[in-house]
Amino acid sequence: MLLKSPDETRAFARELAKTLAPNSVIALYGDLGAGKTTFVQGLLSGLGGDPSEAHSPTFTYMHCYPGKLPLTHFDLYRLRSSDDFLGMGFDEAFYAGSVVAIEWPERIAALLPSPHLEIRLSHESEETRTLEMRWT
Repeated sequence: MLLKSPDETRAFARELAKTLAPNSVIALYGDLGAGKTTFVQGLLSGLGGDPSEAHSPTFTYMHCYPGKLPLTHFDLYRLRSSDDFLGMGFDEAFYAGSVVAIEWPERIAALLPSPHLEIRLSHESEETRTLEMRWT
């Protein structure tokens, strides 16, 4: 699927959010600047939260946002190992009743629950992104 702007990325994620249940886990793959945080903003909007609050939690690993259905947002770019993720108790988020969105999920690939939704975003141009999605 082609998303031609950040607004289209947010709109797609906003609609997807309406189909998610508590404990849904979304693994967001993509290079720096691919639109992962923009996607999270759309998710937050669709879950009843304020999308302007969503930003990359790179230095804190995790942000939690309230909404009709809460959103837990991880950015694991700086995480050293899956043992660190477990040691901080972050795996508890998978079963805490929120939707969980994880940027850089490859850092904890073996820990991802099944099923989870895999979203891959890639650059086509400065504004356009390709989105591939599958449950795994």
